[in-house]
Amino acid sequence: MLDEQRYQSWCRSLGFKQETKELLDRIRSSPPARRVGGGKKNVAGRYPSRKMGVTIQFESHSNELAAVLEYENDPDCMEFYDQPQPSIPLEYMAKNGRRLHVLHTADYFVLRTASAGWVECKTERDLATLAEQSPERFRKAEDGTWHCPPGEDYASRLGLRYHLRSSRETDLVFRRNLEFLEDYLRGALIVKDAARTTILAVVRAKPAITVAELMQVTDPFGPDDIYGLIAAADLHVDLRAAPLTDAARVPVFCSKEDAQAHSMVTKLSPPVTTDRKPFVSVAAGQAVSWDGNRWEIVNVGASKTGLLASDGSFVEMPHSTFEELARAGGITGIVQAPAGLDAKTWGRIESASPHQFQEANRRYGIIRPHLEGEPIRGSAVPPRTIYDWLRKYRVAEDSFGNGLLGLLPRTDASGNHTRKLPEPTRVLMRDFIENQYETFRQKPRSQVYGALVRACEMQDTPAPSYKTFAQEIGRRPQYEQMLKRKGPRAAYPHEPCYLELECGTPRHGDRPFHICHIDHTELDIELVCSRTGQNLGRPWYTIMTDAFSRRLLAIFLSFDPPSYRSCMMVLRECVRRHGRFPQCLVVDGGKEFESIYFDTLLARFECTKKTRPPAKARFGSICERLFGTSNTQFIHNLAGNTQITKNVRRMDAWRASRVLV
Repeated sequence: MLDEQRYQSWCRSLGFKQETKELLDRIRSSPPARRVGGGKKNVAGRYPSRKMGVTIQFESHSNELAAVLEYENDPDCMEFYDQPQPSIPLEYMAKNGRRLHVLHTADYFVLRTASAGWVECKTERDLATLAEQSPERFRKAEDGTWHCPPGEDYASRLGLRYHLRSSRETDLVFRRNLEFLEDYLRGALIVKDAARTTILAVVRAKPAITVAELMQVTDPFGPDDIYGLIAAADLHVDLRAAPLTDAARVPVFCSKEDAQAHSMVTKLSPPVTTDRKPFVSVAAGQAVSWDGNRWEIVNVGASKTGLLASDGSFVEMPHSTFEELARAGGITGIVQAPAGLDAKTWGRIESASPHQFQEANRRYGIIRPHLEGEPIRGSAVPPRTIYDWLRKYRVAEDSFGNGLLGLLPRTDASGNHTRKLPEPTRVLMRDFIENQYETFRQKPRSQVYGALVRACEMQDTPAPSYKTFAQEIGRRPQYEQMLKRKGPRAAYPHEPCYLELECGTPRHGDRPFHICHIDHTELDIELVCSRTGQNLGRPWYTIMTDAFSRRLLAIFLSFDPPSYRSCMMVLRECVRRHGRFPQCLVVDGGKEFESIYFDTLLARFECTKKTRPPAKARFGSICERLFGTSNTQFIHNLAGNTQITKNVRRMDAWRASRVLV
């Protein structure tokens, strides 16, 4: 942060007018205009800035936090302020032709070596939507950059700038590396002279040595020494090329000039692949290539991915192994049919479901002895069925070159799938479901059906049966249906989950103590004092878990409801046990996590606080699942557990007297 003398000198060097100078003075001396909070899906929080000496607010950890990390580590950025005061006036024409005058508070105000101005952060998707709603305020240039003409006009009159920052400008690899080096960048580690001399000598002797190789060569010294030299700029690494966690892909040089010279001499260029997709879509039915063979994803479970080979063999692997193979290129997506298969054969394979392949494998296991020249003994399947399977196998072998395709069941093609109801009836049924059933009034299904029948009679068209009407409702997407009838909170359990294999920031961190969670719950047990016999009530259980290793780091039990004291005590217990403070802490929106004492403690130890969205339990699933396991596997087996009190109407007086025994 600039002192007063350097600030005055900087203003004179840029030739700011008196009006601009007064505005800058007010921005630098004023607190943030508001206390930010996340939206329905945003993770908001506070970042402890060494450069500014205060915590900087962010409303999105995937967009705004990335900008804050860049400002913090950019030598060209001298100061940056969140939610700067005063708000700036914007004047522009609305889409309906009306002239609008609004007051706008930007996300940040940044002071650079040769410029200063406001920065507004938006995602690419939001900008596309806003550009349709307010085309005069949000515009996309031909080069793909976004602009805010009213903001740029106001800033230019003061000799300042206005930058509309899109999420497309975020370099995910660079952001991930900055978070990885955060502890080293804060100067907490001092590299010894012996380690510095040895490591630099190895890099000078062998330029472009990878971090993994450097760790093996300099075995007496730990990885902390290498990363400490990288953070101190004694070693040069392109932080935008590859994540430091993938040490085998990160070349190391003594300086940036050595890296440029080595690149020009060896003419390094990244390989260009046109036959492989960079990412793999993880979903049942997707085809992938693994070690030159074609596999189909037949199951995506809670912890493992199931793959089915073309010869019928089945393999399961953990999600982490699958992701590593996909990142390294060992598993790639397939966009075309393999060579030697015509369109008809490929269509037959693509249309088959995992259950059909499972049934085909079962049938093949029964007829395989006969195909190998052995008699079939002890089979519970009738002989006529076996002969029919053999005939289908040989026909498919002649037609498609693979007899297994003939064993695929075709039950989905049986029967008459033509809709019996006329088109006017189907249109009426869809209209009543969308406009009367899927509304916040939550009309019963029977009432909507009765209105549909009367409408069909008035239009002289056949009315559907109640069973058909109910089945049509069941075919509708459950998430959108629940969202329209009961709102986002009720629909949240039905919201689909997406598994993404992208080169982004890991949701659970790169290492232990990178991302930790704190949460509370009231245990399902009532305790009694062993001396007085007095009922002490139900204790509160505060835990701190590590997102990367899933390890329980600290526990704090208290009869007091959650407060800042519970949060600070569990942090104290973590430091006592492990001698380590978390780098990033994820909490919910409870008032105990908004305490000034709690925020001061995190700022003192330079810990980033992230507040997960309200009513989004999946953001805290690491804690929530541990709470459930603790209750069901431990607390519910102890005397005094309160399971029965969850159904008070079913509890008689005798049982109530025995609850605490």
